Amino acid sequence: MAACEGRRSGALGSSQSDFLTPPVGGAPWAVATTVVMYPPPPPPPHRDFISVTLSFGENYDNSKSWRRRSCWRKWKQLSRLQRNMILFLLAFLLFCGLLFYINLADHWKALAFRLEEEQKMRPEIAGLKPANPPVLPAPQKADTDPENLPEISSQKTQRHIQRGPPHLQIRPPSQDLKDGTQEEATKRQEAPVDPRPEGDPQRTVISWRGAVIEPEQGTELPSRRAEVPTKPPLPPARTQGTPVHLNYRQKGVIDVFLHAWKGYRKFAWGHDELKPVSRSFSEWFGLGLTLIDALDTMWILGLRKEFEEARKWVSKKLHFEKDVDVNLFESTIRILGGLLSAYHLSGDSLFLRKAEDFGNRLMPAFRTPSKIPYSDVNIGTGVAHPPRWTSDSTVAEVTSIQLEFRELSRLTGDKKFQEAVEKVTQHIHGLSGKKDGLVPMFINTHSGLFTHLGVFTLGARADSYYEYLLKQWIQGGKQETQLLEDYVEAIEGVRTHLLRHSEPSKLTFVGELAHGRFSAKMDHLVCFLPGTLALGVYHGLPASHMELAQELMETCYQMNRQMETGLSPEIVHFNLYPQPGRRDVEVKPADRHNLLRPETVESLFYLYRVTGDRKYQDWGWEILQSFSRFTRVGSGGTTRLAWGWPSSRRPPP
Repeated sequence: MAACEGRRSGALGSSQSDFLTPPVGGAPWAVATTVVMYPPPPPPPHRDFISVTLSFGENYDNSKSWRRRSCWRKWKQLSRLQRNMILFLLAFLLFCGLLFYINLADHWKALAFRLEEEQKMRPEIAGLKPANPPVLPAPQKADTDPENLPEISSQKTQRHIQRGPPHLQIRPPSQDLKDGTQEEATKRQEAPVDPRPEGDPQRTVISWRGAVIEPEQGTELPSRRAEVPTKPPLPPARTQGTPVHLNYRQKGVIDVFLHAWKGYRKFAWGHDELKPVSRSFSEWFGLGLTLIDALDTMWILGLRKEFEEARKWVSKKLHFEKDVDVNLFESTIRILGGLLSAYHLSGDSLFLRKAEDFGNRLMPAFRTPSKIPYSDVNIGTGVAHPPRWTSDSTVAEVTSIQLEFRELSRLTGDKKFQEAVEKVTQHIHGLSGKKDGLVPMFINTHSGLFTHLGVFTLGARADSYYEYLLKQWIQGGKQETQLLEDYVEAIEGVRTHLLRHSEPSKLTFVGELAHGRFSAKMDHLVCFLPGTLALGVYHGLPASHMELAQELMETCYQMNRQMETGLSPEIVHFNLYPQPGRRDVEVKPADRHNLLRPETVESLFYLYRVTGDRKYQDWGWEILQSFSRFTRVGSGGTTRLAWGWPSSRRPPP
């Protein structure tokens, strides 16, 4: 035992104290025995590579399955319906992207062109405020303020006889209402007045629309464009005559106007429109649209006091240095047209100066790649743009501003106004997409092409295109044969494609054509056509146009008469087939309102003046009575009729 202990101690070496020291929680002899009996394992064999483990997430479990699932394999695992839906969605997104890119490219191109043109034209347009003023002031020009110009002496007028058919004349009431009879007024034809001094070999006469017609033009060859004459001298201002012997109908018309004017003057003076029911006002452009539009009416009615009060507002309050967008079409026919009419009737140069200023501010709208004007223009900054939701303009908007701009060129001697609008006329004349003279409703300002092809109407968005063709031809001295050809062709297109007869009364009406399908829908706006046709016959067009005018006038009258209120709805539908118990005219619930539109009564005026038939006077008087009964508001003004058609309903007082 001792020997064994000695051998054991020799094998362990001399430091036996290590084994005599008990470790924590164990006996030294037990540990020694374990070490001796179980030697440590041999070292691992040498390897020629290094193993590296990469972690792909907190919960990585060393699975390699994700490496086997490629995108193609996932795609193949989808059902056929899922794959088709994904392919359809991708194709749709690609198509939308292409459309967006094309529109954006056109917009960028137009924007670059517009910016370039604005830089060129900005110094040319007086009164515009640049969006970014230059660092250095612009060179100052000589003072050309009309107020500082020497007064132009009044010229002695001379009367002479003009060849051809007599011109319709716009005269003060004292001339038309003499002896209280309309018949004598229509028989008298006042000779045009020559504003040039005696002895001037280049005398001109002013026609009923203010257009200058040279006496020798009747022997010239027809031209494609009316020449812009030099600026004529301003005539002296005229004074209103006092109407005498007014009959009861004339007094009734004046009473209706004064009632409406009272409401505007009290609740909306200087603002765009009166809201008679709420006794407040609304602003469209903030330029006093109602006041300017009523200037010529007040002059014709002989309302001297009201006219002078409105003139004072125009002189003191009407300024165009405003950062406001205006619609080119609406502002042209209301503001520019109103000022020019007031100038023609009164001879007051104030209105012409205002008209020229405003016309200059509208010119940036024509700075487009296609020369088709933008719909809106800022009269303060000179920045023009199409509508916010589209780059299209309506054909009526871009083709119903020519009369005013051409007349402004004639009066000022500045050709740019006429040249701008005649480029539009020439462009549309040569466009494809028409159907026997009928034009689509929309045109793109960037490309200059018709859009929404195949839809033809004489109602909203296209109506006044046809009206202005004839009136431009008359305004230009009947020399622009292209305008006459387009007008006559369009009337024949109406006969061929849009004219129908209703049942049971066989009323002649003008419908619409949409992609070859006829619709028996007729807007109240179409009632401009009878008067336009009669005006054309008055100036030498075929008598068949008068027959059509009288038939359509009867229809427009029945559109009023067959309603319980005696007022036409906005839109009617005609019955094409006989059905028991049904009338010729049917009205849908959404169309049962009247917006106080003037087309019917304007056509009645033309028909009476051309034919002398008093029934047209009587029809107009009936419609006026209905307006007074159902739209008159006690506090002043008239409101639209926007409910059903019971005759017992009236607007609130």
